[in-house]
Amino acid sequence: MLTKTDKGIFFKYEKEIMLIEAYGEMGLRVRSTQNTKFSDEPWALLPSVGENPIIEVSDEGGKITNGKITAEIDPYGRLSFYNQKGERILHEYYRTGKLNVDFYNEKLKDEYLFQHKPAREFSANGANYKLRVRFDSADDEKLYGMGQNQDPYLNVKGCKYDLEQVNTQASIPFVLSNKGYGFLWNNPGVGEVHFGKNLTEWNMWATQGMDYWVCAGDTPDEIMQAYTQVTGRVPMMPDYAMGFWQCKLRYWTQDEILSVAREYKRKNIPLDVIVIDYFHWTNQGDWKFDKKYWPDPEAMVEELKAMGIKLVVSVWTTVDKFSENKLEMTEKDLLVRVDKGVPYAMDFLGILNYADFMNPETREYVWNKCKTSYFDKGIDMFWLDAAEPEYTVKDYDLYRYHKGPALECTNIYPMYYAKTFYEGLKAEGVENPLSLIRCAWAGSQRFGALAWSGDVPSTFVQLRNQISIAMNMGISGIPWWTSDIGGFHGGDIRSDRFKELLIRWFQFGTFCPVMRLHGNRDPYKDPMSKEIGGGMCNSGADNEVWSYGEEVEKILVSYINLREKLRPYIKEAMEEAHKKGTPVVKPLFYDFYDDAQSWNIEDQYLFGHDILVAPVYTENSFTKEVYLPKGAKWVNAYTKESFEGGQTVTVDCPIEQIPLFVKDNAEVLKVF
Repeated sequence: MLTKTDKGIFFKYEKEIMLIEAYGEMGLRVRSTQNTKFSDEPWALLPSVGENPIIEVSDEGGKITNGKITAEIDPYGRLSFYNQKGERILHEYYRTGKLNVDFYNEKLKDEYLFQHKPAREFSANGANYKLRVRFDSADDEKLYGMGQNQDPYLNVKGCKYDLEQVNTQASIPFVLSNKGYGFLWNNPGVGEVHFGKNLTEWNMWATQGMDYWVCAGDTPDEIMQAYTQVTGRVPMMPDYAMGFWQCKLRYWTQDEILSVAREYKRKNIPLDVIVIDYFHWTNQGDWKFDKKYWPDPEAMVEELKAMGIKLVVSVWTTVDKFSENKLEMTEKDLLVRVDKGVPYAMDFLGILNYADFMNPETREYVWNKCKTSYFDKGIDMFWLDAAEPEYTVKDYDLYRYHKGPALECTNIYPMYYAKTFYEGLKAEGVENPLSLIRCAWAGSQRFGALAWSGDVPSTFVQLRNQISIAMNMGISGIPWWTSDIGGFHGGDIRSDRFKELLIRWFQFGTFCPVMRLHGNRDPYKDPMSKEIGGGMCNSGADNEVWSYGEEVEKILVSYINLREKLRPYIKEAMEEAHKKGTPVVKPLFYDFYDDAQSWNIEDQYLFGHDILVAPVYTENSFTKEVYLPKGAKWVNAYTKESFEGGQTVTVDCPIEQIPLFVKDNAEVLKVF
């Protein structure tokens, strides 16, 4: 049965109900369930505005057009999607098995095909359903996005991904297709997706129903504007965040962090942000400074401010069983519930629960603690760590949030974590809140989320992965992204091999949305004491730009100074991200979509629109082949030699240079 509604088409067949609605100016939202009604949760989506659908329903089927996308549905619920040219861009996957039906009965034939291999397959699973949704897969299709996965693939066609949040992995289920559509799997449950050669298959282990959003556009930019219209766009990045950030695991004391800041100023090295990492607190879940090591935060903030340096403080989601807030948060039901077994969720320097940021009461409680301990002392930027959350045992059926069982909704947790601090800061008058956060989901960007790639190893392999991740995160709607320059684990500051890696990563980091030096360097420093609080945790070796010798320092400082010169250019890119949802780091095809080869280049990118960056990510490499997209002239930033696009050139890249080209003699060429 098909019925026309105000904004779409309602379908009912046996146990299933489905609703196809115009959503936003350019898209369609499709929901299906075998429950008696749809979930009221919008998940990633903002309230729909601007839709102007054309809807037709008859005995032969239904059709709905919104913007440049059209969905057609037959009487048995089979869906196909078309662009404004009438080309089919996405189609549900149906197949038959044994041909043992009466093919003279056309109705019976269609019904049999539908029931035997449905595109939407619900299997009862307790109070909810296991869900499988299939789409046809075209041989020549390329897909981009899916958030942050630690592999080198920009084109995710052929990949299989777990839909779950993990340290170093941000599962953001949006893909942009070279067929001219964008697709958001608007379901924050645990599952997996296969972008196979023969089909695309989305699987949920426990859910109330299917929910996805799809749009069509002539260009990647048009698709991204439509997607970010319905999921949100970043605020305007503050000026100070566009410069250089200094960080390490970890500064132990107030005196130590001030001495580092003073040395940057003494050396006249630009520094905009400095970061206090974890275990500056008395206990996990206390959300306050340990006064033994940080005796006067207000004075610290004032001195840093006088030097023009912004302070960022780490906040974790964890609550230790000995935290001063544990009993009250338990009594008020502000923690993630553990439905069975031992009522704890993580073991890391303590036995821990997680604050349930899906609960509005938890968000208010934690923000008020952080306001008193940090904001009221002059700190208005936060590093939101352990944001997945990072369960020691990922048995999701054990855990339950305010929004429901973890199996159904855990992936949206980092969005609510970011929302907590965004709304708290906005209420205190901060114009454009920004929080560094270790994970993200679709929609996190509208809450000022600056995602970073987590605790990745210090290797050239991982440096290569970050290049594709930066592009795919931008395509996934998260334009604010960074990595730990140098990687997090395993970098020995005495090693020449690591110094080479650090330089190459530093060069890449210069051309990322945020430039942040961080890492847990070798050799370790032992804990200052074994007592609970700020002294119980060890620290990595020094990680300032002068920690690696004069030759390395000279190269690193040259890139900090280059970043300073690029500030006006970076600001333009940030304004575009804020207003249009445009990624700051873009695959070549984003601007050069008519150049077929641009869709195949996975280790180069556009920083803004005019700078082409080709990072060096292999050891002892001093030349590199660089593809220059067709449709522009490209100028080598160092030699000023000009090249026609549509060709691959070999360039020198001595240790002090990252290959860079500027499009059409753009104004930014003057900074090089």
